[in-house]
Amino acid sequence: MTTPPGSRPATARHRAWPWCRQCSGIALDLGSARTRVWTSGRRTVLDVPTVTVRGDGNGCPIRRGTIVDTPGTARMLDRLLGHRLPRAGRPLVILTTPVLGGLAYRAEARTAVEVLRPRTVLTVPTARAVAVAADADLARPLLVVDIGAHLTEVTLLIEGAVTDARCTALGISDLDGLTPPARIADAVVAMVTGMRDQDPTHQMPDALRRGPLLAGGGALRPDIICRLTDGLQVPLRPVHAPHTAAVRGAAQLLRTAHAHPSATANTDATHHR
Repeated sequence: MTTPPGSRPATARHRAWPWCRQCSGIALDLGSARTRVWTSGRRTVLDVPTVTVRGDGNGCPIRRGTIVDTPGTARMLDRLLGHRLPRAGRPLVILTTPVLGGLAYRAEARTAVEVLRPRTVLTVPTARAVAVAADADLARPLLVVDIGAHLTEVTLLIEGAVTDARCTALGISDLDGLTPPARIADAVVAMVTGMRDQDPTHQMPDALRRGPLLAGGGALRPDIICRLTDGLQVPLRPVHAPHTAAVRGAAQLLRTAHAHPSATANTDATHHR
């Protein structure tokens, strides 16, 4: 692996943000309803609707965890972040991705992020980012339930790696008179039950006894938490500020990567663990 021309040697020590003026970084969580961003020059999370401006009005470039309009996503990112980046240098980007989004999602996301002229784009499953934000012990099996606006994911992490995952195209934005909170809770219980019954690792019982981490906007809904607790018969552990947990975890990983430039010397690197 070689260091790109003009960059510092891999052994150089970086100063911590925001005092390191030679580097910039972005932690990015692209949600179907909300986009959340942390940048090295800010102390707070930027939280805005996921919309792109078109000639005939606003559009939704991401739906149910799928990027359906890559150019529109790029325009949105440029509008949000283009003026916030330093003119000199290229940012390190850590991007959360749906656990079951696969190569297709990561390819579309990386294409959209190119508008920010990144020197490196690293991807991390949303569930792992949530676990990092919660300061969870990743040496033990961990179940993460992420109830978003339009997508709900259940993920089993073993030693920090995704071992099993399920998702449903259902979230808190779907709740109305015909879709009560119980429907989301029951869907989560069904996914967890399926994972437990088909678990080749035999780690699910330990993860359940430990108590699943609960993230996303659904973790702010007492009606959903109550129904989930009754259905799973285990304690739930809502993370702090659950709606921004993924981007905060990505920001922590970003700080770690920034302190180890040898891990980011290759501008084509993509990590999904």
